[in-house]
Amino acid sequence: MTHNVTLIPGDGTGPEITEAVVRVVEAAGVKFNWDVQNAGIDVFEAEGNPLPQRVIESIKKNKVAIKGPVTTPVGGGFRSVNVTLRQELDLYACLRPCKAYEGARTRFPEVDIVIVRENTEDLYAGIEFKKDDENTLSLIDFIKSKIGKTIRSDSGISIKPISVFGTERIVRFAFDYARANGRRKVTSVHKANIMKFSDGLFLEVSKKVAESYPDIEFEDRIIDNMCMQLVQKPEQYDVLVLPNLYGDVVSDLAAGLIGGLGLAPGANIGTEMAVFEATHGSAPKYKGLNKVNPIAMMLSAIMMLNYLGEKDAASALDSAIAKIIREGKDVTYDMKPSPDDKTAVGTSGVADAICKILKSG
Repeated sequence: MTHNVTLIPGDGTGPEITEAVVRVVEAAGVKFNWDVQNAGIDVFEAEGNPLPQRVIESIKKNKVAIKGPVTTPVGGGFRSVNVTLRQELDLYACLRPCKAYEGARTRFPEVDIVIVRENTEDLYAGIEFKKDDENTLSLIDFIKSKIGKTIRSDSGISIKPISVFGTERIVRFAFDYARANGRRKVTSVHKANIMKFSDGLFLEVSKKVAESYPDIEFEDRIIDNMCMQLVQKPEQYDVLVLPNLYGDVVSDLAAGLIGGLGLAPGANIGTEMAVFEATHGSAPKYKGLNKVNPIAMMLSAIMMLNYLGEKDAASALDSAIAKIIREGKDVTYDMKPSPDDKTAVGTSGVADAICKILKSG
C-alpha cells in the first residue's frame, strides 16, 4: 500500500533532518506519495505568512503529515506554526513518549513514560491582551467591577480556558492509549489547589473519566510535586495527562531524563488527522552543516508508521535505531561521551547506518 502523506521540511536544520527521515522510512519498505509543503520562517520572509493555507489544505486532504522543526521568533514576528497547526486542525492530543534507549547518556536508564498533553486550551489558547491596549484596560476595569480584583494598568493579560469538553476528550485519549498499549496507570497532573475553577475542573473531570476505566490505575499529582517526583523516582510513572502549558514543560523535563530532545519524538493527533514531529527546535545556527541529530524525528516517524498500520516497518526501524544508539558508533556529536569526539557522524551518516541495517534484514 502507498500512503499519501504531507511532508513539511521546516526551516533551519529541518530540511536535512527531514531528508534523513524520508530515507529511513522508505528503507523500512513502506511506500509514500510525499506531498511536499513548505512552512516556517523562510516562507514568512517570502510570503508574509509562515503557514500558508495550502499547507493546511494538504494535511486536511492527506490526513497525515510529518513535519521538520520550524523557527518561531521569541517575543515577536509570527505566531507559532506548531500552535497554529494544532488549533486549525483541532489536533487536541499531543503525544510524547519518552523511553530510554540502551547506550544513551542518562541517569535514568529505566524510564518509559508517555506524556499526553491537551493541545487546544489553557494559556496556549492564544487569548491575550497587550499592555496599554484599550481592550486590555477595559478588561482590567471589568474584572475589578465584577470580583474586586485589582490588576495593574501596565499589565499584559493571558486567559486560561479549560473546559469539560476539552478535558474529557484528552483524558479519554490518555486512558484509551494506556489500554491499547498495555500501560498500567494514568496520572492526571494539575494545580487544582490554587486554580480551583480551571485546574480544579481538569481534576474533577479526570476523576470522572477514570471511573470508566476500572482496569487502569488512576492517580493525580500537583504539577510542582510531579516535577520533583520525576527526577527522584520516574520509574513509578507511566502515562501522564496534563493541561497544555504543564504538558509542554513536563515533556522537556521527561526528555531530559532519557538523554535530551534529540531522542524525544512527538505527535499531534485529532479525531481525523495527525501531524508527527520532533519536539526540538530548528537550530538555525547549524543549518547546512550536516551536524544535528535526526533520531527524534525518526522516532516520530515510527509513531507515524504505527498510526498508518505499518507495524512491522515501525518495529524494524525502532530496532535499527536502538542498535546504533546501543553501539554508539554511528551517532551525532551530542550522543558521544564528548561533543568534540572526532568519530561522530553527521545527520546523513546516521541515516546511512540505519538504512544499511534495514536493508541487510
